[in-house]
Amino acid sequence: MRVLSDDDVASLLDLSALLPEIERAFRKQGRGEVERPERPHFPVGTGLDGDDPLGTGLTMPAYIHGDQQYATKLASVHEGNADRGLPTVQAQIALTDARTGEPVGLLAGTRITNARTGCIGGLAAKHLAVGEGPVRVGVVGAGTQARWQTRAIDAARGVQSVRIYSPSESRESCAADLRESGIDAEAVDSARAAISNADVVVTATTATEPVFPGDALAPGTLVVAVGAYTAEMRELDAETVSRAARLFGDVPEEVAETGDFPDQGPSAFTPLSTVFVRGTGRETDDEILVVGSVGSAVLDAAAATALFEQAVTENVGDQVGL
Repeated sequence: MRVLSDDDVASLLDLSALLPEIERAFRKQGRGEVERPERPHFPVGTGLDGDDPLGTGLTMPAYIHGDQQYATKLASVHEGNADRGLPTVQAQIALTDARTGEPVGLLAGTRITNARTGCIGGLAAKHLAVGEGPVRVGVVGAGTQARWQTRAIDAARGVQSVRIYSPSESRESCAADLRESGIDAEAVDSARAAISNADVVVTATTATEPVFPGDALAPGTLVVAVGAYTAEMRELDAETVSRAARLFGDVPEEVAETGDFPDQGPSAFTPLSTVFVRGTGRETDDEILVVGSVGSAVLDAAAATALFEQAVTENVGDQVGL
């Protein structure tokens, strides 16, 4: 089997090339041409340093009909890793031959997870933000995903400017990193300052309470919320949700279970895939639209398969016998 380290993945990964692969995966998901079992998640680390769990483990399998491989991602979320200098989210992705069941690849999955999640915001901005040119972006959160979301939006649509807010000083380093990427980025002192007059607002936090005031959203704003994935986590307030003309979810039944939408069921959400399948989503320039995202293993499968096939072509990675 071929093993790709994080350095190997980094050498292959290009957001402009990955965006159409993620859009293809959404289209296949929207047409029901995927297998995506429920993803179990469970507390881990209980009893190591006390009685409380230290993190969450997740198993995320998926297969896209017609692809040569299927994928199984093993992921972890450890919020305490920020104090350890480690990523909060880490992953590895196993690829298996869809014809024979033979293991063919093992990929460092953290960068892939970050990139495919960023592409959700990038594609949402491409198809749902007002107009066609570069957009003004407001980001609440200043971690790894804040950077990936902004870079993916830039690759998909172009970023005119971005304002970053986080209650920690990390907002300054986040803005500096984005400026090194050629993006006009500024750290600001409040969530209201970050999102006021933005075309696209991104929330990328692990918050349990709303992170910006919904009354600060300008007409026509697209909100992309990627942080909350459990009922205890929440980034959006009730006003943001009530002002939205339409709610979209990458996986509606799972988005409806997050703390962002305590009063909405799955039927309140339009599957994000329909935007790519039918080419519709926004009806007027004044509509506020909200995209809730919890991530889908289908996107991991698409990203990992594309990178693996590129690695085979370019002979990147190490061949290891099992």
